[in-house]
Amino acid sequence: MARTHELSRIERPRTPAAQALGWFAALAIFTLALAGITPARGAGTLTPVQAGERPIQILDHQVHVTINNGFAMTEVIQTFFNPNDRDLEALYSFPLPRSASLSEVTIVSGETEIHGEVLPNEQAQQVYEEEKSRGNDAGLAQKDEFYTFDFWVNPVRAQAETRLRFLYYQPLEIELGVGRYLYPLEEGGTDEEAQSFWTRNDRVEGSISIDVEVMSAWPITGVRTPGFESCSVVEQKDDGRHVIHIEKTGATLNRDFVLYYRLEENLPGRVELIPYRPDENRPGTFMMVVTPGMDLKPLDNGADYVFVLDCSGSMKAKIHTLAEGVSQVLGELKPHDRLRVVTFRDTAEDISLGWLPATRENVLGAVRAVKSLQAGGSTNLYDGINLALRSIDDDRATSIVLVTDGVTNTGLIDPAAFNDLMEQYDVRVFGFLMGNSANWPLMRAICEASGGFYQSVSNSDDIIGQILLAKEKVAFECLHAAELKIAGVEVFDMTNTHFGKIYRGQQLVFFGRYQKGGEARITLKGRLTGQDRVYTTGFDFPDIDESYPEIERLWALDQIEHLETQADIGAMEIHESEDAVRDLGVHYQLVTDETSMVVLADEAFAERGIERKNKQRVAAEEQARSARRQHAGTSGRAAPNQRADRSDPMFDRPAPSSGGGACDPLSIGMALGLIALGAGSLRGRRSKRTDQHDNSEDHDE
Repeated sequence: MARTHELSRIERPRTPAAQALGWFAALAIFTLALAGITPARGAGTLTPVQAGERPIQILDHQVHVTINNGFAMTEVIQTFFNPNDRDLEALYSFPLPRSASLSEVTIVSGETEIHGEVLPNEQAQQVYEEEKSRGNDAGLAQKDEFYTFDFWVNPVRAQAETRLRFLYYQPLEIELGVGRYLYPLEEGGTDEEAQSFWTRNDRVEGSISIDVEVMSAWPITGVRTPGFESCSVVEQKDDGRHVIHIEKTGATLNRDFVLYYRLEENLPGRVELIPYRPDENRPGTFMMVVTPGMDLKPLDNGADYVFVLDCSGSMKAKIHTLAEGVSQVLGELKPHDRLRVVTFRDTAEDISLGWLPATRENVLGAVRAVKSLQAGGSTNLYDGINLALRSIDDDRATSIVLVTDGVTNTGLIDPAAFNDLMEQYDVRVFGFLMGNSANWPLMRAICEASGGFYQSVSNSDDIIGQILLAKEKVAFECLHAAELKIAGVEVFDMTNTHFGKIYRGQQLVFFGRYQKGGEARITLKGRLTGQDRVYTTGFDFPDIDESYPEIERLWALDQIEHLETQADIGAMEIHESEDAVRDLGVHYQLVTDETSMVVLADEAFAERGIERKNKQRVAAEEQARSARRQHAGTSGRAAPNQRADRSDPMFDRPAPSSGGGACDPLSIGMALGLIALGAGSLRGRRSKRTDQHDNSEDHDE
């Protein structure tokens, strides 16, 4: 029932700081231009499958988000009304957030409430069709490649209300002291088949409400909701929570919600551990968050920048603003920098004809060439990256600024080919991945092979803040050949411990399992300016800790993404990856490429003999959340400090921060005003840094 595409999940045959604010402002304008693309289409809609029916109305849309240190829980409740005179089968599509683990689905129709259990795809599909044919209330949640979660609901009763509720978890990272949460609603615009087929009604008759609790053990100095300021109420509670309430009436579901929160400056470099081991008869699971405090110096000797621009047909509505933005960026390069501009559609072309010193004359010529670009044709991403990598100078730091939706459909499309290509070069890939339908699994494969990083771009983002954070990484040296090891405690099933490169302000989040509690030694090694660097600390893994059962689902999803990437790049057999993903999805109750969630009444599950694994997990997670709330009420603190290296610090420097960028409304307002006056006149605001370690107890309690 999922939409059919030529290719599957990764288009396979089966992702000194602010030294010159002028450069930052130009990059900001570049991405602001990208943000001003096409009129948005709403994705959070319930659409009749049958042709010729009146659109189903959205009565209200409620979102409840809890951000608790290293991960977020999102609950969505939406009430629909079927104005037609007959019952319908309908489809609800929701853009798939990166690394989201869909955990609960509930459908309420009249007095009937049904819940979901995850089964292998074929079995779930069969059960749904059989229950539908019997006239019973049923639902089916599927993952449609890297695009969406699709929820099939039958029946949507005539002249009646239906309520759909779903819940998912996702890990969050802090970059340069700034956290970002995205609730996606806007369609990515790359699935032309779906756009032409579905007739959507994304208007909410009643109200849209978004309630967010940000709970952090570290002090928060600012919260921003770009585009929603006029309808946002932000409160700071005595227990440290920041509570945000947004409500709009008569709005449409065609704009993403983005939340930024900024931590206090000069927080220590640190290691945080969130474990879960409910009893001694089973292994424990953990999430470890490493926030490095390192002496990474700015790159002052000039750098090379290759702009790789997607000019294919899917970028047609975006090409003008892309050109305007790139032109602003080019104008801020310095004479000792060098540039190239590579475009790609069916084939790639170096429109700069090789490296050019960033003189005024060369920059003006590049600007004229970029502004003359026209979109059309297919997307040969491999050819574009391959051409960009030619003539790399090993003696100069090289950054590739890649702007694409990643929907590659021409030339080499096998992710293994991208992996092999990127492993041959030492470059920094700075990727703008545009839209909620963008191919982030392919970008993930590229970045893991190159040691690079990327950022998804929403039209609702505070783009200036995003670019500031990314530019601070690119403008500093990085730790090479970085690797993290754990000794003293038997750990297993860990991924992402060979980081390749660690950039300034980058936070490392990884998951694993441990056999039993005990004292562990954590070591992070790498090379910096040709010398080995070693950072180490010791702390205990607990024998018993029941606080965060959600960590098991996040660990399982991390394993699944690793298995899929390994299969995509040819490091393991596809059928082996699919079997492992299916087993993990069923055991930990996650909707994956190989599993779906069927939503039935309790008696239907009992009649079919389907084990209620998800019901048990949901109960454990709800009980743990209740216990955490009770503990917070007793202790007076919403989020306990999970820092593990408090008595034996791993780093002797504070973690780098943005110095007031992405989440400081005054700084952003001032920057926008300066940009309006002219990007070329901006000079010299530096981010605040300190080389002294802050050992104040206020940060560690």
